[in-house]
Amino acid sequence: MQVASWLPRVELPFAAPSRPELLVAFEPEPEPQVAAAPQAKAPPASPGVAPASNDAVRERPRIEVPKPGAAKASEPAAAAEVSTPVRERPVPPPRFALQLLRAGSCALLVELPTGEPFQSRDPSYLLLKDLLRAAGLPDAPQIIGEPVRWPLLVRGNMDQGPQAALDFVQSFIGARLEEQEPCACLWLIGLPAIRFAGDADAEAYNRELQVEELGAAWALPGLELLMDEPQRKRELWQAMQRVRRRWLEASA
Repeated sequence: MQVASWLPRVELPFAAPSRPELLVAFEPEPEPQVAAAPQAKAPPASPGVAPASNDAVRERPRIEVPKPGAAKASEPAAAAEVSTPVRERPVPPPRFALQLLRAGSCALLVELPTGEPFQSRDPSYLLLKDLLRAAGLPDAPQIIGEPVRWPLLVRGNMDQGPQAALDFVQSFIGARLEEQEPCACLWLIGLPAIRFAGDADAEAYNRELQVEELGAAWALPGLELLMDEPQRKRELWQAMQRVRRRWLEASA
């Protein structure tokens, strides 16, 4: 019917994809040496289009277009990775033993290095008696209650981390002190006593603290540490001269 097929050289917007066998380019055929029979003239080519042919010379490179379904499928996986919570390792419970004592107008929360109550001939207990005499307090302190040993439970799901230990020790001391006469100063002897009763650290050694609901406190190095490092006794003695006015004025 003398109908010529024409294909665009470039992809037209919103046009249906062309068949691959038609997307070819051709080379012009040599003119015949003999006169050709007159043929009907083809309609002039529109700009930007080329005639179709079955003689393939080379194929155009195909452009890969991402499928919409692939992107949607990857979205749930990415969302699942983001929404997966990271489990934090539970903080192991601290381990310590503390004994509450009373000497005159002062209360003493003392670290028990071995976890057992003081014996009369223990070197650490003898050092404690020396400190009390130097402070002008009775050197035979009264034991108040049983030692506080942490963790409370060996097994179980109860929270026994550092914050739980702090809350328990402060509550325990507050309850015991309410049963006693007013306390002029609370001695915190040893790092566990400072940390879990005064909510402080080793930087508070030989300093005065103001503990909420417990009142004035004095932080001291542990008895074992004082025996291992005797040079600390000098700093402790200098701090004691500043702090002792609290209990001397209360007992006057």
